[in-house]
Order: sequence, then C-alpha cells, then structure tokens
Amino acid sequence: MSATPLQILWFILLGVLVTGYFVLDGFDLGIGVLYPFIGKTEVEKATLRTAIGPVWDGNEVWLLTGGGALFAAFAPAYATSFSGFYLAIMLVLFGLIARAAAIEFRALDPKWAKFWDVCFFVGSLLPALLFGVAVGNVVRGLPLDANGDYAGTFFGLLNPFSLLVGILGLAQFILQGSCFAALKAPKDSALYARVAAVRAAIKWVVFALVLAVTAYAHVLIEPVLAGGLVGILRIVFAVVVFGALIIGHGFVNNKRDLASFICSSLVSVGLVGLFATTIYPNLIPAAAGSTGPAITIASAGGSNLALTWMTIIACIGVPLVLFYHYLIYKSFNGRIQPEELDY
Repeated sequence: MSATPLQILWFILLGVLVTGYFVLDGFDLGIGVLYPFIGKTEVEKATLRTAIGPVWDGNEVWLLTGGGALFAAFAPAYATSFSGFYLAIMLVLFGLIARAAAIEFRALDPKWAKFWDVCFFVGSLLPALLFGVAVGNVVRGLPLDANGDYAGTFFGLLNPFSLLVGILGLAQFILQGSCFAALKAPKDSALYARVAAVRAAIKWVVFALVLAVTAYAHVLIEPVLAGGLVGILRIVFAVVVFGALIIGHGFVNNKRDLASFICSSLVSVGLVGLFATTIYPNLIPAAAGSTGPAITIASAGGSNLALTWMTIIACIGVPLVLFYHYLIYKSFNGRIQPEELDY
C-alpha cells in the first residue's frame, strides 16, 4: 500500500513543526543548559533569563502542535510512540514544567534562588537530552509486536546509539542557545565573551558528533534508506548541516552574531531533514526481530477527508502563528539593557 499525496504532505508538515520547535525552543533549552556555567553574576543570570522570558512559552507551541498533528494525521504512530516512550515523555514534561516555573518565579523569590536555578538547569537538560534519545531509537527501530505496540522496556531505550544521538541533540541545543545568547548579551560584557567562546567550540563538537552518528548508523545499524528524490534530499540536508557549521564558524570569528544564529538554525533544519529522509517512508521503523511490521506513512495515515480538513485548518493557523512570532520577536529585538532585566 502506497501513501497518498495528503499523507506525504502531512509527513512533510510534521517535519516542519518539529523543525520549528528544534530551532525556536532549541535556544531556550540551550540557554538553560548553559545557565549555571556562563551566568556568573546575578546580572548575567537575569540577562539570560530575560533573553528567553518573553518568548519561551510561544516557542513551545510548535511542540504541542506537532503532538496534536501526529495524533490527528497518524494516530497509530502516535499511540505506539507515546506508549513506548511513556516514562521518557513524563520526564520531559516534568522538566518543561520545572523550567517554566523557574523562569517565572526566580526573580520573584530570592530566598529560593539556588533552587530555581537548579530547576532551570535540570528542566532544560532533560528535554534537550531525551528528545535526541527518542530520535535515536526511532532511527534504530523499535521492537514492535503484531499489534504495532512497543514490546520493549524503558531501559531498552538507553542503548549506545540512541544515547549518542541524544548527546548530539544536546550539543546542537547548546550551539543554538549560545548563538541566541550572543545576540542578546551586551557586546562589551564578560557574559558575551564566555558565550562566544562556547559558541566557537561547540560547533566542532556538533560536527564531530554528526560524523560519529552517521558512521555508527551505517556500520552497525544499516538502516534501509529510500532512494530517488528522497535520497537526493538526504544528500542536500547533509550538505546543509556541514556547510552551515563551517560557514557559521567564520561568522563567529567575525562576531557576526545574527548570521551565526541563522547558520546554527540551518544546522537544526538539516538535522531534522536527515532524520526524516532516513526513516521515510516509515514513521516508526521495526527493529530486527520484531513480530510486527513497521508503522508507515501509508498504514498509519488518516483518511483523505480528515487530512483535507487538517490542511485547511493548517493554512489558516500556521500563518497566524508565524505572524505572532514575527510580532513578539520584533517587539523584543536587540540586546538586553540593564533596565530590562525583568526575569
């Protein structure tokens, strides 16, 4: 059974939603992970919190929309992934809740400042790491039973390949966070100097991890890769990843912060594209030894009627979300001044 054009369209739209989250909430999580290491004074910590304070909740819309779209467009894949990753998803949710509370309460509750700082760090680290672990498991393939349900355990998700992909995801979030922090920190501050040093170093860590993950996947996992146009797109996304890392390094050396952030965002786009073109036409590949088949775009896709209505709604809703992001980022554009430290 082959996928319909609408099912393929919604596979692509899911990739767009994941990319939006990876790019936007990526720098939120990255700043949270870097927070205890680069924020040395109260002013510097307040600067980092204020950098993401007005935008973090809007950035999470992409995650919620992605989950809703997966449920509506590919319900069997939603059921298998959310049940199989149940404990991991709960850890991510607890992390996101702790991070949100820390951002909102830190400046209002000085007596508990250290506690909220720990919540901010842990609440950013857990999602940043576990999202990559989840991606690694999907690429590797999940053990599925005859009903298409996950047949493994939580600890089975913590395999070497998935942990390596998790570390790659964490490194990319740190890169994204350091690039955004460089856009917001005063350019003559010690905070900017520390952020710039992290940004310059982490690019090569991401570069090395992408090579390591690629080598591991092809040598030890040997995924079945689609050819044709999908294969060409896979090569294009790989070029985007490595090209953006190399070109972005030049922008870092010249202190062109916006260009560096754009390059970092392109790395995120390329990584999501590589993931999508690696698993296509599957949504959840079946691991070797599974008693059930892989969950594909065709087998999990909703009816044409449902997908048609979803497409109409997306044509209305996505432009509104993009316009909201344009307004909010335009309103809080520029480097943070001392009088603006509200978080």
